[in-house]
Amino acid sequence: MAATPTLRQLEYLVTVVDTGSFTRAAERLHVTQPALSHQIRALESTLGGPLLERLPRSVRLTPTGRAVLPHARAALAEAERLTSVARRAVGLEEGELEVAVVYSVSLGVLPPVLRSWRRLHPGVRIRLREYSHADRLQDAMTAGRADVGIGPVPAGWEGPIRELGVEEFTIVLPADDPLADRPTASVALTDLADRAWVHYAPDNGLADLLDHVCAQAGFHPRAAVRAEQTSAAPLLAGAGLGPALVPADIIPPHFDGVLLRPDPPIRRTLTAYTRTRPDPLTVAFVDLLAQQARVNQARLPVGAPGRQAASPTG
Repeated sequence: MAATPTLRQLEYLVTVVDTGSFTRAAERLHVTQPALSHQIRALESTLGGPLLERLPRSVRLTPTGRAVLPHARAALAEAERLTSVARRAVGLEEGELEVAVVYSVSLGVLPPVLRSWRRLHPGVRIRLREYSHADRLQDAMTAGRADVGIGPVPAGWEGPIRELGVEEFTIVLPADDPLADRPTASVALTDLADRAWVHYAPDNGLADLLDHVCAQAGFHPRAAVRAEQTSAAPLLAGAGLGPALVPADIIPPHFDGVLLRPDPPIRRTLTAYTRTRPDPLTVAFVDLLAQQARVNQARLPVGAPGRQAASPTG
């Protein structure tokens, strides 16, 4: 039977890459540099080619090394979770759940879930990883950086996926905008085609969404300003810099701007996904998320300040 890499060898490879040198990696791992080099050579022999290029002052991954590294990280993460699950089962230590999300989730549905989780499971810590784009979230999940990913439907995902609910988007305008008093509390994107928008930074996934829905409406949105953080967009729009398209459930309390429903509505499905069948701890967390998503959907505020909010259709 062909030899397979050991977890120790994979840990050595990842540490060399993360520290940028064999010397620093040996210090972090508390091994001698010759022993570290021997294990890396053994790993390269097992995998059939060099993984690292030794430079005078650093190391560089070879093409094979770049292909192997994400799988090495995922294997180490899975081994760590296996140990953690086993120890929790016999009561030896408290647990930890690693959750990866896109920004809009961490601003909207997640905070009340974390409050409930802390009350229900005080011994289980949540480690949160946030990503500005759904593609980067999916890459992180593929690399084994979290137990569960929360975001839009992942393209081509082969593991389990659970739909949580619908993320509804709203148009934000300042309180003194000419459209503030329209009786329908809705607006067509074409009515805003000639305006400069509060857009998003190119690496924020909502920039792609705004460009896409505006293109469907027949125009390209001009940017008055680009927000790096999703949470800044409604504040900038409320200050009069331009309309903004934002997830309705991230609007801060007592917001003094105007919220209008896009006509037709703009929505995207939120999901929770894992690489393998989720364990009971992950399932319990996702159940809380799904409950909160339904609550948020029922409470979405739409309308001008002081006006009774209208619930979105669908």
